[in-house]
Amino acid sequence: MSVGEGVVLDVENLRMRYGTRDVLHDVSFQAHRGEVLALLGPNGAGKTTTIEILEGFRMRSAGRVEVLGVDPAHGDEAWRARLGVVLQSWRDHGKWRVRELLDYLGMFYAPYSTSAIQRPWNTDELIAAVGLTEHTDAKAMTLSGGQRRRLDVAIGIVGRPELLFLDEPTAGFDPQARREFHDLVHRLADDDHTTILLTTHDLDEAEKLADRILILAGGRIIADGSADQLSRRIAGEAEVKWTHDGQRFVHTTTESTKFVYELFQQFGESVEELEVRRASLEDTYMTLVQRFESGQGDTELRSLEEVVR
Repeated sequence: MSVGEGVVLDVENLRMRYGTRDVLHDVSFQAHRGEVLALLGPNGAGKTTTIEILEGFRMRSAGRVEVLGVDPAHGDEAWRARLGVVLQSWRDHGKWRVRELLDYLGMFYAPYSTSAIQRPWNTDELIAAVGLTEHTDAKAMTLSGGQRRRLDVAIGIVGRPELLFLDEPTAGFDPQARREFHDLVHRLADDDHTTILLTTHDLDEAEKLADRILILAGGRIIADGSADQLSRRIAGEAEVKWTHDGQRFVHTTTESTKFVYELFQQFGESVEELEVRRASLEDTYMTLVQRFESGQGDTELRSLEEVVR
C-alpha cells in the first residue's frame, strides 16, 4: 500500500494523568497520508484515551499533538469535518431509513466541500461501498447486527474523511462482510489517500490491513513497525517446510531466503508444497506484551522501537 508524503498525525511525548496516576507515558508516533495504522494493546493499555485525545474529545496533560496540522484541543468545525469516526458501540438511529439517515448526515458536510474533496459522499455510492444496497429503504432497527455495523461505517465516512478512526470496525461481521470491509479500507487508503487509525482485538485483521502496527502496553508504545518487521526482530527465525520425493521436511533458519534459494539450487522443481512461516503478529504481540508485563526486557523493547522506526 503506497503512503503519501504529508504527516497527518504527529504525536510527541504525549502524557495523560488522572489524579496521581499516569495512563500515558511519553507516547510518540506519526502517521502519513494514506497510511493504515493499527493500535493494539491489552485492555487498560491507554488505547481509548489516546484516540479520544486525537479526536479532540479529551484534553491531554502534556505533550504535543497535531492532527491534520491542528492541535485537536483547538479544532474547529471545519477541522472536525475532515475527520471520520466509527465507534465500537451502536448508535441509536433505529427509526431512520438507511438512505434518509445518510442523506441527512451528509448535508452537514456540504459546506466543507473543496475542489480537492467533494463532500459528502454520494449516497448511492456510499451505500454500495458498505454493502447495503439491498437495504437502502430499510429502517435501521430492522437491520442485523452486521448490517448495523456497516451502517456505522457509512456514517463514519459519509463526509469523505481525510483521517478515519475505526474502533473494532468488523465486530459482528460474517467472513464475507469482513472481506468486503477490508477491500473498502484498502480502497479508502489507496484511492482516496485516507489515513486510517484502527483499534482491534483481531490480530489477523490488523496484520491484513495495517501498514504499521503500534503496540501500546502500560501507557507506553512498546513496538512500532510493520507486522513483518516486528516478527523479524522478535523471532529472528523462520520455519521452512517442503516435500521432496514424497517425504516431508522441516527446517528452522535465520536466513530463509538464502536457504530456499539453495534448496531449489539443489533439488529444483522436485521441491513441492513449500511453506515459509515467520512468527505471526499474534506470536509477536503476545511475546512483547508478556515481556513488558513481567518487567523483563524493558531496555530491549525500547531499543526495538528505535530500530524498527
